[in-house]
Amino acid sequence: MCNKSKKVYIISGPAGVGKSTVSKKLVRKLSHSAYISGDYISHMHINGREKPWESKTETSLIWTNILSLTQNFLDFNNDVVIDYVTFPTEVKWLKENLNSMDVSVYYAVLWSDKDTLLRRDQLRNTEDRMGERCSILMNEFMGSGLEDRYILDTSEKTIEFIIEQILYNQNYKLI
Repeated sequence: MCNKSKKVYIISGPAGVGKSTVSKKLVRKLSHSAYISGDYISHMHINGREKPWESKTETSLIWTNILSLTQNFLDFNNDVVIDYVTFPTEVKWLKENLNSMDVSVYYAVLWSDKDTLLRRDQLRNTEDRMGERCSILMNEFMGSGLEDRYILDTSEKTIEFIIEQILYNQNYKLI
């Protein structure tokens, strides 16, 4: 194993804010890295799957799988980018479960105004649209105890600027 401190980047925010776009570009900028999509993990469960926002059991299964994959990639000296709607309680849980590893955790909640989110959602394939769920998630984030320092407004910002902020602005590093 190499002595380089590994990093985990959690890219979060409401549906339609650009998590996947930013995460996929971010992971390409890192020399040894892995991309974990919480949505992909969620959809691995086929029969008996419940909506994660309606089932604590389903959410627990998803996060247990994300944790296992993250640990495996870290064990093989990869930085990890997690792309998923992630609230502060889940970030805390993940960090606590990674405490035994030499890892720095970064948490960026991408944000924009409600109209922009809804407009972006309309650009998605019909089957991928979240509709009102975009607004519901915005409200859930606001009521989650999210610290302002983790919010990264993506309005009128280039993807390159957003990635630079995530990589070099220490506001996003968990203490």
